Formats: sequence, C-alpha cells, structure tokens
Amino acid sequence: MNGLSKDSVAFLTIDESGEAQRIDNFLFRQLKGVPKSHIYRILRGGEVRVNKKRVDQTYRLKLGDLLRIPPIRVAEKHEIAHLHIPTSEFEILYEDDALLVINKPSGVAVHGGSGVSFGVIEQMRNARPQAKFLELVHRLDRETSGVLLLAKKRSALTAMHEIMRVGNSDKRYYALVLGQWKNTRQHVKLPLYKFDTPQGEKRVMVREDGQPSHTIFTLQKSWPDYSLLEAELKTGRTHQIRVHLSHLGFPIAGDDKYGDFARNRELMKQGLKRMFLHAHSIAFAHPLTGVPMHLQAPLPKELENFIAKLDIQG
Repeated sequence: MNGLSKDSVAFLTIDESGEAQRIDNFLFRQLKGVPKSHIYRILRGGEVRVNKKRVDQTYRLKLGDLLRIPPIRVAEKHEIAHLHIPTSEFEILYEDDALLVINKPSGVAVHGGSGVSFGVIEQMRNARPQAKFLELVHRLDRETSGVLLLAKKRSALTAMHEIMRVGNSDKRYYALVLGQWKNTRQHVKLPLYKFDTPQGEKRVMVREDGQPSHTIFTLQKSWPDYSLLEAELKTGRTHQIRVHLSHLGFPIAGDDKYGDFARNRELMKQGLKRMFLHAHSIAFAHPLTGVPMHLQAPLPKELENFIAKLDIQG
C-alpha cells in the first residue's frame, strides 16, 4: 500500500494474500498507523467500496475484488521508526511454499500489542520484505518457547485453522510443576473464563460459565518437590495449561501470572529465570498436500540445565 496518501483515492485488486480475509483485518494490516476506530468509521460510512458497492466489516474479500480506499493519512516511516523492529530470523524447524515453522524463544511476543511494540510476526516480515503473505497460524504466550507455525499462503492459513478447529492436530508441551504429581495420565476438563484485571491485563480463571477446556497430562519424571509433565491440548484456550495446573495446586515453575511468586523468587536464585513451559511438538496433515507432519523443538538449554540440577540434587 505504498501508494496510499492523504490526498488521493487508492484502488487495490485483491490477490491471494488478501483472499478470504475479513476486510477490517485486511485494512488493519494495510493501513499501519491508522487507528482501528477510524478504519471502522470509514467502513460504516461507505467510504470503502468493494466492486463499487458498500460492504460492512464482516465482508470476506474474494480473489479479483476491486477495493476502493478513500484518501486517508497513513503514518509516515519516520513516525513509526521509533519502533526499531529488528530484522530477525528465528531457528527454522521446517519450511516449504505454504508453511514456516520456527522455534520461538521465551520472552518474545508472537505479535505487537498490549504494551509490546513488536513480536515474532513483525520481525519475520521485516526480515522477509519480499514475502507477499506471512501470518501466524496460532499463538504462544510470550514466556512460552517452542514450535510456532506461520502460513506463507492464505489457503494454508485457512486450512490450518480448520484443522485446529476440528481437533485434527496434536499439540504437546513440557511443563515443570511444583509438587509431586500422582497420576501417570490424567484428563483435566475445567471451564475457563477470560477477564481483565483492574490494571487492564488479560487473565483467565476456572469458572462454571467459562469455555469448555480439556488438557491431558502425562507424568514424565518426578523429584521430591517437582514433576515434569507432558501436556496434550485437546482445546486451545488462552493460558489453558497454566490455569488448569494452577487450579489443581501444581503451578508451573516460574509462572509470573498464575504461579507461586515466593517459590519463583527462589527458583530465580537457583538459575530458572523463565517459566518452564515449552511447546515441544505438533503433528498434523499438511494443509495443502495432506502429508503427515510431526515437528519438534528440543528443550531449550536453560531448561535442560535446570533439569540436570534437579537430577544431581535427587
């Protein structure tokens, strides 16, 4: 959208990168620097047209649609330069024409927002300016490391979303929890309710009117004060693993939202300076070819080292 200016109408023909996308989301991406409220205003006012007709924000773009965008002021480069988005590639676990799978480090958000100027997706787009399309397939918490999928085609993105929606993917995490887990394998089905704290932070709690949520935990190893679990997600709710475990009295080591804060301080002194939650594998049929995929991210060195310390201590 380099041709956009405050003085002229812009016309765009929708290609594969915009096909099937909601028009409001498409405009958010194209009109960087323009408040969302203004984008909704020009949609409601009929200033945005598709094939010379008015549409609302729920309209999904079709291949070949002619999109009219009214004169609108887009932030100039010097106005967004303060973001200093670093050009960064992450460890690539797999890549083809449709998918890009990376090993996300802990401490990096997957996208900008909520006080974070940029995340993985902005850094990857910056590193690959020639890429016509690059979108997150799913999300990981900022503190969580491991397998993260990005789509390089709109068709791959929509197909992956459907695969995950109907439960045809297998996502597994390693979590180190405080306490001795008893059962070798345990199904946890607890409804999760999202809310905002008075400070405006997103939080989740177990509540009867929450969304149905299902995690299967399998004990991998135990020590006197800790247990290493594999968590298999059957649903994909926000903070699902963290809240299920905290509610059961087994908070994740280093969890700064739902964990044991006093113990976390002790863990930092012992060398664990992050939350011990790692997305170690995902399995699914390739969205375009149907070929079975099983992608894995090794446990980060800092987590391996902490496990080794526990082994030494017995």
